[in-house]
Amino acid sequence: MTEPLSTTLRIDGQRLWRSLMDLAEIGATPKGGNCRLALTEEDRLGRELVTGWLRDAGMTLGVDQMGNIFARRAGRRDDLPPVATGSHLDTQPTGGRFDGCYGVLAGLEVMRVLDHHGITTEAPLEVVIWTNEEGCRFVPVMMGSGVHAGIISLEDALAAKDRDGDTVAASLERTGYAGDIPMGSRTFGAYIESHIEQGPVLEAEGIAVGAVTGSLGLRWFDVVVTGQEAHAGPTPMPYRRDALKRAAELIGDILALADPHQPHGRVTCGEFELYPNSRNVIPGRVTFSVDLRHLESSTLEQMEQALRDTCARHDEPGKVTVELRDIQRVPPTPFDANLVNLIRTSSDTLGIAYRDIETGAGHDAVFISRVAPTAMIFVPCEDGISHNESENATPEDLEAGANVLLHTMLSKAGVAAS
Repeated sequence: MTEPLSTTLRIDGQRLWRSLMDLAEIGATPKGGNCRLALTEEDRLGRELVTGWLRDAGMTLGVDQMGNIFARRAGRRDDLPPVATGSHLDTQPTGGRFDGCYGVLAGLEVMRVLDHHGITTEAPLEVVIWTNEEGCRFVPVMMGSGVHAGIISLEDALAAKDRDGDTVAASLERTGYAGDIPMGSRTFGAYIESHIEQGPVLEAEGIAVGAVTGSLGLRWFDVVVTGQEAHAGPTPMPYRRDALKRAAELIGDILALADPHQPHGRVTCGEFELYPNSRNVIPGRVTFSVDLRHLESSTLEQMEQALRDTCARHDEPGKVTVELRDIQRVPPTPFDANLVNLIRTSSDTLGIAYRDIETGAGHDAVFISRVAPTAMIFVPCEDGISHNESENATPEDLEAGANVLLHTMLSKAGVAAS
């Protein structure tokens, strides 16, 4: 009697690790991390390496107008919408080797195993590589998946510029990833994204897998504090319109906004611009980012109102002004209950410890959940550190998460009778 696939079929953890390390050589940083900003030459080289592996696994590739890559493995019934997985290959300027990349390469490893064993699924399978998830070269964040889901317009995305004035459209042409598949025309029967947790919970509790039930809502703002530049020497303190002094007071108040809203409240000021940024000039303008997050829409609304009240309190027309600019909003997002349950069941069947968890980070899965049943699989990362060159994960945990992905996808897509 043939043993069930649940007891015999596993991914090759060593091969998955080698693939991650080979990809990490592209855009490697001196401290062991990665810098592959979206649609740069490093990003192009990373895409070329991974798409070559996908083709070697027997998959056919297509690219849409945002440069999103769709690698397809045929099913017995290609009329069914595919069961998809994936993530992104672009990184932060001082990023790690696993954020995003693990989700793509875990999907690749699933396809390699199925190809090696000659297994055909009822529904087709896809691995997707989304463009500009990180949002550090081009804003907004999660751009490729956002355009796919109809949340961001294609025109706005293509026109987005980096700090040097280069556009997404020009970068897509330069890298060879200005595809012709119409946006949003690829549909999914399900989308399951694997990712490192980017937080400390799983490692602290000694649990290998997180069944992600949903994501925190996110609201991004820019705060512009405007005073007046003046000479640092001749201008006495009482006569100054110092934008930095006001910004420093304001930032202290803003960073306390999440304190009453624990455990899910988050507030971060992470990006700063100082003008004119000269040693002996009093700053005339300070621009900084504010990132608010919470699991509940009503609480997120309270946090935003507190932010607006705080900015208004520090605004002093005629001396130092404070302007709050809306940048991006993502509501709290529950994931598909049936898919989350499949992740739990697959973990149980494989004897892998798991717990339910929510994500505080933005992911492509959050936007894709608007157009397809979606869930995520988390694995631990060392000390919960991510968006950092020291980001790390163990081969064993990465293997466990990929095995859960394999069996969850097989459960959803079905295995064709031989």
